[in-house]
This record gives sequence, structure tokens and C-alpha cells, in this order.
Amino acid sequence: MLSVALRTLRTRWVTFTGSFVALSLGVALLTVMGLALASSAAAPERGSERFATAPVVVKGQDTLRVPTPNGDRTARLAHPRPLSAATVAEVRKLGPVVADRSFAVRAAGAPAELVGHPWSTAAFAPYDLATGRAPRTADEVAVTGDWARPGRQLRIDRGTVRVVGTLTSRGFENAVFFTDARAAELAPPVHQLTVTADPAAVRKAVGDSAQVLTGNARRLADADPDRDSEALTAMNALFGTAGGVTAFVSVFVVASTFAFAVAQRRRDFALLRTAGATPGQIRRTVLVEALAVGTLTSAAGCALGSYGAPPLADRVAAEGLAPAWFTIGDHTWPYHAAFWTGLLVALCGASAASWRAGRTAPTEALREAAADSRTLTPGRLLCGTALLLTSAVTLAFALGGSPGDLLQRKTYISRPMLLITAAALLAPLVLRPLTSLLTCLPSTVGMLVRENTATGVRRTAALAAPVLVTVALAGSLLGATATLNHAKTTETSDRTTAAFVVTPAAAEGFDAATLRRLRAVPGTRISPTSSTAVHVLEDGVALIRSEARAATPGDLAATARLPLATGGLSDLDDDSIIVNEEWQRHRVGERVRVWLGDGTPRTLRIAAVMTTGTGGNGVYVTPRNAPRATVDRVDVALADGTAPDTVATALHKAIGADGGRVLTRDAWIRATHPETNRTTRLGLFLVLGIALLYTGISVVNTTVMAASDRARDLAVLRLAGATRWQVLRLTAAEALTAVAAGALLGLLVTGVNLAGMWSALALLSVRPTVTLPWQALGATATACALLAVLSATLPAAVALRRRPVELAGVRE
Repeated sequence: MLSVALRTLRTRWVTFTGSFVALSLGVALLTVMGLALASSAAAPERGSERFATAPVVVKGQDTLRVPTPNGDRTARLAHPRPLSAATVAEVRKLGPVVADRSFAVRAAGAPAELVGHPWSTAAFAPYDLATGRAPRTADEVAVTGDWARPGRQLRIDRGTVRVVGTLTSRGFENAVFFTDARAAELAPPVHQLTVTADPAAVRKAVGDSAQVLTGNARRLADADPDRDSEALTAMNALFGTAGGVTAFVSVFVVASTFAFAVAQRRRDFALLRTAGATPGQIRRTVLVEALAVGTLTSAAGCALGSYGAPPLADRVAAEGLAPAWFTIGDHTWPYHAAFWTGLLVALCGASAASWRAGRTAPTEALREAAADSRTLTPGRLLCGTALLLTSAVTLAFALGGSPGDLLQRKTYISRPMLLITAAALLAPLVLRPLTSLLTCLPSTVGMLVRENTATGVRRTAALAAPVLVTVALAGSLLGATATLNHAKTTETSDRTTAAFVVTPAAAEGFDAATLRRLRAVPGTRISPTSSTAVHVLEDGVALIRSEARAATPGDLAATARLPLATGGLSDLDDDSIIVNEEWQRHRVGERVRVWLGDGTPRTLRIAAVMTTGTGGNGVYVTPRNAPRATVDRVDVALADGTAPDTVATALHKAIGADGGRVLTRDAWIRATHPETNRTTRLGLFLVLGIALLYTGISVVNTTVMAASDRARDLAVLRLAGATRWQVLRLTAAEALTAVAAGALLGLLVTGVNLAGMWSALALLSVRPTVTLPWQALGATATACALLAVLSATLPAAVALRRRPVELAGVRE
């Protein structure tokens, strides 16, 4: 059987080309993914940036620690605690101290995200003066980079200053250095400082009131010390998702290719059975073919992945999806994992086809008709039905138990795979009536297409199935994100009743003077609110963070309509909290122990409970329970008869030219419309790109494989009087019919998947509207149609160049 399998590979190499290309690309991507995972696991930890030469850094506590029976649970505080005056005084006794301050700075014609620091901290990066000198007076600054030259006057939100020096940029920030005295005026709290002293003595002096950082731990004093690990985690999720989809689609393509190949070779297998071959020998022949193809493709894929991984690492680093220093290391396990996975995929994809081949009866060799007698095997029917029932049952359990889980990214990316696979397996059951419906027009071409697709259901199913998968993936993934984003916008619209929303330009928020000017605008009532967070311990071991807003109840009631399930907004006071139904304890009147944004523990009474919604309702507290939170949003309601244009002008005047933005309610809703984050969006497009690529491979492979079998059919049409162009149009029409059937089934699967999300949103008290990505669906279907038509008509055009009589005598 080994020699038979090898000869089959040599003579029928076109049949296995699609599987070879699909598996090679799949193994290559798995190799790249494995190399990226291995390299990220062994990646070096980023060193300190701003304090690389500082001997010791003392930093205020920014971590909440809650003891539990299973050990301490930690969380990052929303409002880190500054160093107390007593702590600073104790540290000063040990050695020279330099207080550090960081604050946002806005300047016309300057880079984005300018940050201000005291000049004395510049030496710790270290920054080097490129031109000019250090600032000496309150109206002098030094800047990093070459965007400003010494002598330039800068109009910033802190007044007008003059650039007296420039420093060589170190790439991690755009800094403006003020004198130490001026920086202390602009940002009085001290959150961290450097001291030249023995670290052990510093730790003894500060105790538990602050963190003492030395060595590589000084990176924790940088602005975003975890950005590298977060970027690597996002990158790994991106490649992990792509690898999973690749394995899923690879198995699908290989299984489809081998199934169609077995159907084409049923007479060959019947002749072998007639010659005495046992069913086991036939099965082993197919598996040996798969083993040979898998071995070659896995080796080729590993080689391709080794060449493709370094450029891809450079690209993701350049795009900001990975740290700038990220490179592919020297690892061997990813090659082993990818090689054996590719081999396993090939064998799994061919196993079902091998059993069908083994069941070929010797009498099949006597069949003259090429019509498909049975298009759906019992095993395929059983698997498809099982997956369909599994999809329905898991959806019902999710809707009945935790409908919010269906809105999670991992869920709406993975769940559609069950229904898509079930639909692909069961598609032959509906293809015959569906193609009859698509070709119901009373015409000769329609009749021929209808009959050809009916007698060649296996061929039609092999062409329609990958189209179904790609269209369903595109519709389900992009439709889920669009539907969820639309639901969040609906929530924002329902919750916002203010006529205007005012937001600050600086990260620090509005100061007291600006709030007084806003309150003084006639004919208005304002509701200043602050972003904060609240932590709660659930089940005694899980520390859960909830985003919160601090607001005065009366003002909030005038500018917002909270989605309350029970209780009332008027019951909110300094001893209470408004929670949502996601909280483990959410009964009005209950008292719950929480930790505020600065880590202060409080026991508050539940005043009201909001519906869960899409998960963004959060909680509400009064300003007293949000210490150190700054006002970052002001909602403005109008009194009856007040002119909106007059109020808008007054609001702009109150905040100043560069103090922030004044938006109408509709403009605010548009501005806050949620967008899928960049990494997720790239992940979705990568997944869909992989699916479309594999669809193209499968479509081309199927149509080219079918072309050799249809040579005699084309000859009969030519001998019956059809012209060459009529035959080509018929071939194209058959391909388009199969693609249209697959696209319609994919659209149906998309509708069912999105119906599950619609039901979850309705159960979560959100007014849902299903949003279909028609543009993406149309582009996907069009690309599939073009590939199918080209790959069907080109081989037919080549075959039709021969005389019809010669074509009729072509061997199968």
C-alpha cells in the first residue's frame, strides 16, 4: 500500500496541492506564534528610565493590599497616596533629597502628552543639555527634543514661558523642565523622591508608609512601568487567537480536500477492492498519503516560519504592538510543536475520509453514472448534529445563568466556531434545495446549473463550505463588536440628559476656580463628576475592582438618568453607595465593605442598584468617598427658556481658550462612541485574513480538482452544439451558485450568532439593535466569488482549447 500511496501522490499531485499550501502556511504561523511566545517569556524586564542613576527612590503607596485566607490580594489604586510631610522629613534626615513631580502641560505647536518635571530630576535619567542652559526663573523652561529652540516663547496652560535650553530626547517621554520651586507651585503633592542614603536606613525610616525602590525596581517609579508586559500579553493573545483559527481552518480545509479526493477516486478504490485489497488496506493507503503530505508540509512550514518570524517581530514592534526591543530568540520547542501539530492536523483531517474510502464496495467500479448517491455520511451527520445541539445548549445555559459572559471578547470570538462547524458539516442537507431556489429562473443555463449542482452535491458542498466559514466568521466577529458598541452608545444616550458636557484638556481635571466660573453661568445647573474606583472582596478571596464616579446626588439627578433597578438616586449620601446587579451583594439597605480609590476602607449602605447593562454602569459614590479624585467631567442642564447658543458661549468663556471642550449632548455621544481597541481590531482582521486566505486555497483547490473530472461533461456540451463561451458561462454560473449558497448559509449562521448576543443584551436591560457588517460581508463574498469564477473558468478554458472529440476521450 505504501507504493500505491506514493504513486498516487506523484500522479495526483494537483489533488493535494491545496492541502500542502494550507498546511504549510498553518505550520508556518504556528511556528511564528511559538517563537513569539517563547521569546516573550524570556524577554528581559525593562530597566528604569527616569531614575536610571538615582541611588534610592521613595514612592508613595500605590497598591491596595487586602489579607484573605488564601494570602494577600493586591490591586492598583485609582488615586495613589502622596508622601506625607512626616515621611519626607524623616527621609531628609538621611541624606540629600530631590522631590519629583509630574504634571500634564499643554502648549501650542508642541508634541502631544507633554509632561512637566522639576529640573533637578533631569540628572537621574540622565538627560544631557544639547543647547542652552538650565531654567533659573519661574518663566524659564528646558524641553526634550528639537521641537523648540532656546529663546522661543511658549504659551502653555500654566502661562507664558521662555525656552532656555534643550535636552537630548531619550524616547520615553516629551518633557518640560521647570525650576524646582515653580514645579512645586504647579504640583504641590510629592508622590516620589530620590535620596542619597543607605537603602536599609531608608526602609527603616519610612516603614509601611512608602515604597523604597532600588536597582531594577526603580522602574516602578516611571509613568507606565507595566506597558511592556501589557504589550507582550496583548501580542500573545493576538498570535494565540490567530494560531487557534489557523488550526481550526487547516483541519477544515484538509478534511474537505481529502473527502472530495476520496469521492473522486471511488472507482480507483473499488478496483483495488476488486483486486483483493481489504478495507483496512484502503484506509491505510489514505492515511499514508496524509502522513506523507503532512511530513512534507510540516517541514516546509517550519522553514517558512523561521524566515518569517524575525520580520514579523520587527513589524509588530514598529507598529507598537510589542516593545521596541522585542526580537525573536533562539528556541527549538516551537519547531517541534508546530511540526507535530501539522502532522496531527493532516492525519485528523484525513481520518474521516479514510473510513469512507475503506467502505467503498467493489461494485463501485461498475458504476457509469457520476452522480453522488449519498452526500452525508452517518458520522458527519452525527458530528454536525452534536455540535449544533452543543451550541444551542451552551447558549441556553449562558442566557439562563450569566448572559453577561456572552459579551466578553473571548466568548464572542470562540463561541461562533461551534455553530460554524455544525453548519459546514450539515450544509449538504440544504444545498440541493437552496441551489434549486437560486437557479429557479426558467432558462437553459439555470436548468443546467440546477441539475449539475444537484448531481454533484459533494463538489458543490466542497466549494460552498469554505465560503460559509469565512462569511460566518466575518459576520459573527465584526457584527458582534459592532452590535456591542452600538449597545454601549445606546446606554450612554439613555443615561445622558444634560444639554452640554464639558471636559478638561489636562489630565488633572478642572480646578476650583474653573468650577466656580461654570456654576456662575446663568440659566444652568451643573453636575461635576470625578472618575474613581471602588474595590470589594467577594467570596472572601476575590478582590474585584469597579469603576466609579463621584457625584452630588441632586446635581446628578438633574443631568443624568441612571438605569436603576431598585432604590432611588436621592438616597445616595456620604454613608452609601449605588452598585449594579453584577455585585455579589446588591440588595438595597445591605451594608458592604469596600475600599475607596485611595485604599481607605469603608462600610457603606447600598442606596440603589443599577441594571448590569453592557458592564459599563459601574458604581456611584459622593465626592467625600472619592478623596484626591479631580473633576474630569461637568454635565450642564438648561433651565426652561435658556438659549443654548448663549450658554455655549458662556461655557467656553468660563473654561478659557485652552481649558477643555464644550460639547452638546449629541456631540458628546458621538465622541464617546466606543471603538474596538487597536490590538483587538488587528486581531480580528488577522483572523479574517487567515480565514479568507484559506478559503481561497480551498476554493481554488476544489475547482481545479473538479476540472479534470468534468472534461467529458464539457465535451458532451460542445458536441451537443454549445459554443465555447456558453460552456464557460455555464461553468462560471455553477461556481457563483455554489458561492452564493455558501454566503447565504454563512449569513444565516451570522444571524443566529448575533441573535444570541441580542438576547443577552435584552436580558441585561439594554435596548439592543443587531448591527451587521454589510460592507465586510459584501467584500468577503465578492472576493470568494472572483476566486471561484477564475479558478473554475481558467482550467475549463484550457481544456476547451482541444477539439470536443479529443476532449471526450480524456482519461479520468
